[in-house]
Amino acid sequence: MILHQCLDEAARRWPDHVAIHEAGGGGSISYRELDSLSNRLRDRLVGLGVRPGDRVGFWIRKSVDAVATIFGALKAGAAYVPVDPTAPAARNGYILADCAVAAVVVETRFADALRAELARQGVDPKVLLIGGAGGGAHLRAALDEEDRRAKAAPVHSAEPRPEDLAYILYTSGSTGKPKGVMLTHRNAVSFVQWCSETFAPVPTDRFSSHAPFHFDLSILDIYTCLKHGGTLIVIGEEAGKMPLDLAQIIAEAKITVWYSAPSILSLIAQHGKLGSRSYASLRLVLFAGEVFPIGHLKSLTRQWPRPRYFNLYGPTETNVCTFYEVATPIPDEQSAPVPIGKICSHLEGVVVDGEGGIARKGAEGELCIRGAGVTQGYWNLPEQSRNAFITVGTPPAYYRTGDIVVETPDGNFRYLGRRDRMIKKRGYRVELGEIEACLYQHPEIREAAVVALPDEALGMKVHAHLACKEGKRLSLIELKTFCSEHVPIYMIPDVFSFHAALPKTSTDKVDYQTLKARSQG
Repeated sequence: MILHQCLDEAARRWPDHVAIHEAGGGGSISYRELDSLSNRLRDRLVGLGVRPGDRVGFWIRKSVDAVATIFGALKAGAAYVPVDPTAPAARNGYILADCAVAAVVVETRFADALRAELARQGVDPKVLLIGGAGGGAHLRAALDEEDRRAKAAPVHSAEPRPEDLAYILYTSGSTGKPKGVMLTHRNAVSFVQWCSETFAPVPTDRFSSHAPFHFDLSILDIYTCLKHGGTLIVIGEEAGKMPLDLAQIIAEAKITVWYSAPSILSLIAQHGKLGSRSYASLRLVLFAGEVFPIGHLKSLTRQWPRPRYFNLYGPTETNVCTFYEVATPIPDEQSAPVPIGKICSHLEGVVVDGEGGIARKGAEGELCIRGAGVTQGYWNLPEQSRNAFITVGTPPAYYRTGDIVVETPDGNFRYLGRRDRMIKKRGYRVELGEIEACLYQHPEIREAAVVALPDEALGMKVHAHLACKEGKRLSLIELKTFCSEHVPIYMIPDVFSFHAALPKTSTDKVDYQTLKARSQG
């Protein structure tokens, strides 16, 4: 099976069922209409020269238009490359140039910034402009206008092989540049099939689409929902940050399956005024991307006692690779976070010790995963791709998650921490080295080091320690504005401290342990 067959089959079986509804009074589209709109975009992309194996980027706010673009690209045989609509143009331009997109679908509001960045990168893909995002109307109008100039010849949808790329998701990179995780049709389809077996979706389900489309949580949202004829409730970027708005959407849209990072659910539990509405439709609450503070999880399960709760764990490179169903009610005396659970049935996993062998039962080690859902590696980064895998026992190799775990006597894994400088913040993967690389671009900063500490509200609090030229102290507004021009909002440090010089170890490297202690002080 290939990904866009989810839509083909759903349009055949449930043509008049609402496929997508935009929360907050936005538009809706049926399966028949979504299939037709994505077919029109497929024809136009092929007419622009897109061929199987190419990449198609899009810079569109969350909407029917964006989902139709995803399927249009897949039907053309391309891999889609979404960028964060709220990220700086420099970052998005780098991503689209890095993976050499053949075409980009972009909202008019972002077009000038995109063209400037692509010119700076020395690339010139085909650009399809749409006037806005919402209900599919803008994409439809853009295709109508293109057809008035020259009608796109209808073509058949591509039939890629399972091992062909379906999408590339860019995550924070330790080198200071984002890196593209390559996912194939086989990777995605094996995960969607696992979701189907585990969560038993039905056509009456109404799935939340809270995660942005450049975030791997969106794969479950889109494809598991559409494969089973459900309705995808698309939640825009602004409402997605507001707990009261989200609580209202869940109740009024009668969402049955919710999926988000724990930080969002923690806010909903604290500030959503959940006692003022009915949530009788909600049957599944899924969370992933970071540790769920146990106090907030207890609060949520008490306010929403009816749904089943699942902790889903896994990096972008594997999507979900372990899962754990939370037994409710959670005992008052429980103080530890819930486990990340057991390996999903379509994957295999081992815990590897410091010598590269399989750790003894009950010993700490790095969780490593292989199987149908695991990435091929990183776009145009062969060395990083090789280093991401380890052979333990017989081939094939396992992907090294970088996460340190321990297997408990009942067979569940507990997450203990990281072996590198990557953290999760609001569900997003953040390489602290990328933030440091951003800060070093400021002309007045001589030294920069970034540490992260657990925080009840944020999940992780990022603290930047700076030494500036001539002992200057930069203003908080200046620093945050500068960072916002180079990295996404969720990567901007929460706290800045200034020093005459950063502390060093005996080998003259930055002493991160001392900086962590100062951050806690």
